[in-house]
Amino acid sequence: MVPDNRAVRGLDGKEQLIRNIRDEVSRRIDFSEEPSDEAVEGLITSVVFEKAREYYMDLAERQEVIRRVFNAMRRLGELQPLMEDAGVSEIMVNGPDHVFIERGGSVFETDITIESREKLENMIQSIVSRVNRAVNEASPLVDARLKDGSRVSVILPPVALDGPVMNIRKFPERPLTMEELVAGGTLTGEAAGFLGRLVRARYNIFICGGTGSGKTTFLNTLAGFIPPSERIVTIEDSAELQFKSLKNVVRMEARNANTEGRGLITLRDLIRMSLRLRPDRIIVGEVRGPEALDMLQAMNTGHEGSLSTGHANTPADMLRRLETMVLMGMSLPLEAVRQQIASALDIIVHLSRLRDSSRRVLEITEVAGYEQGEIALNPLFVFRQGAAGWPAGGTLQRTDNTLINRHKLEMAGLDGES
Repeated sequence: MVPDNRAVRGLDGKEQLIRNIRDEVSRRIDFSEEPSDEAVEGLITSVVFEKAREYYMDLAERQEVIRRVFNAMRRLGELQPLMEDAGVSEIMVNGPDHVFIERGGSVFETDITIESREKLENMIQSIVSRVNRAVNEASPLVDARLKDGSRVSVILPPVALDGPVMNIRKFPERPLTMEELVAGGTLTGEAAGFLGRLVRARYNIFICGGTGSGKTTFLNTLAGFIPPSERIVTIEDSAELQFKSLKNVVRMEARNANTEGRGLITLRDLIRMSLRLRPDRIIVGEVRGPEALDMLQAMNTGHEGSLSTGHANTPADMLRRLETMVLMGMSLPLEAVRQQIASALDIIVHLSRLRDSSRRVLEITEVAGYEQGEIALNPLFVFRQGAAGWPAGGTLQRTDNTLINRHKLEMAGLDGES
């Protein structure tokens, strides 16, 4: 007797069958033992083959159902194909009915919808719980990460008016190399070689730019110039950095307070703790607040060659933002703050995402010291637009200025190469 396949005919029938199988697997699974992915997939396979005795499914259909049920229970459900698509760099979920992606620098709306608002909320809770974060109506904002390092930002109602909002910034399977950035036009080979020498010579470098300008990617790439013999401590709000070429790396991540208001660990706490771990360099993924003072002090107390990033539209804006961040954490004379910044930072690299969606280095400037109440900047490379206008034909060009503070290059034996 041929099994009745009426229940799986058409999209609605298949969706109902998938829901039934998911419910059956959930009833049988013992979540108290934290089942592995392999165990869950094995149980799903068993249930699918049981259902195949009632409803005819060929091999391809069985494999599709197994994959979709597994994705719904252990991955990101309807979003999982986007996660597996190497061409998708960002996924933007504006409620269950509107899913957008970034591909090749441009944003498109997909035809993907999530089954329900409840399912989207369950997906979000599953993600944040894996990294010991909590998000709810009382605390509706959270940053988290996936197992592959992708960054997840979540906003729940009542702050998000049209349903839960989730943004996933995907990480590439491997960090980009400086050669690939040069080939893609982010900067020139001359500028890349110059920055490589500065990193090896232990200059303190700060990367600034707007959202999505590629700061973290560029920081990852710069870290590739760090000698593998050095000990590195990385400090981040949500861990993103990937240093494949470095072995002696201590990675630390800040933690939010729990629902009782306990367990908060800030970037400031981690920076101070890192000083006890004998780091050669400290890398702070991004400074946004009073931890800027601790970072600057670390740079000024023997941890040369440290790296960090921050949001700003120009190097001069970044200096002003750093002043504001420092003053958020401590009441100090502005002159003392500026002297601290000028003493700690050696180089600022400014990145931007242009109108054609390309990411470019627009300026590499030296922090040349403190003069007459102001921090002096010495631009070394500047992006110049071509005759066709912005941004067509533009390139990063060396200025007539020379690096003023050369002692670190001299100490490293690299001065003759610059």
